[in-house]
This record gives sequence, structure tokens and C-alpha cells, in this order.
Amino acid sequence: MIQFSCLPFDALSPHTLYEILALRQEVFVVEQNCAYQDCDGNDQASYHLMGRNEQGKLICYTRLIPKGISYPDYVSIGRVVSSPSARGTGAGIILMEESIRKCRELFGDEPIKIGAQSYLLKFYERSGFRSTGEEYLEDGIPHTKMILEGTKY
Repeated sequence: MIQFSCLPFDALSPHTLYEILALRQEVFVVEQNCAYQDCDGNDQASYHLMGRNEQGKLICYTRLIPKGISYPDYVSIGRVVSSPSARGTGAGIILMEESIRKCRELFGDEPIKIGAQSYLLKFYERSGFRSTGEEYLEDGIPHTKMILEGTKY
């Protein structure tokens, strides 16, 4: 069972922020072998959704971004990450469901736009997202923009 919490940036303790950044680096920098600027200035305006296992370990995370920050007309979900230890458990789909639900709670019934790593398109389609266009490279990794219209969850 995953216990979720969601906090704005200013409510994150230094310890919690460290856990978030460590998980993001473990997967996006080390595992995916991708040197990129993780601290992009969007964390401060975002809400941080954290999923913890029964032992309290951070196993999955997303950042929920208000409209106008990543995309002018869309709310966004970014930095979607699951710990390697949580893979294959269904944690990722639960994380996306909770992320969408929390976006609706925080921002209303707004459409949500994401920049998905292309190999995960089917994963995001399971949550109702649809591809909006051609593939592009971001930090050397193929990505595709996807949108979830309002009213889901």
C-alpha cells in the first residue's frame, strides 16, 4: 500500500527535498545515463506528490505544475518517477491516478499536458492521455507531448 502526501515547495523539509532530488537523480541521471539540469526553476511553483511504502521510504513521485508554468494553457504533471524497487508492483499507475486526482483537486477540471518519454506512451495512455504530435528529443531522450482532457477522475 502506498501512502501519498502532497506539499507545496515551501512546505517541504530539507530532508524531504533531499529524498525527492535523490530519487529523481537515481532514475533520470544515473539509471538513464542522462546529464541534464534537474533544478529548472519549476519546483518552487509546483506541488510535490510523494508516495511512500509501509516503511516510509519514498518510492514514487511527481510534481504537479499549475497552468502557465510549463505550458501557457495547461496544468502539467512532471518528473514522474518510480524507484527501481517499486517497479512491477503497479505503483506507477497508482501514482498517475493519484497525480491526476490531485491536479483536479488543486487546479480544477483543467486539461493536463505532459512531455512523456516516448517508450512510455502506452503507460500514459492507460491513464487517458493521448499523443498530440511528433516525437522530439529532450536531453537526448525521445519524448512526445500528451494531453488528458478534463473530467477524468
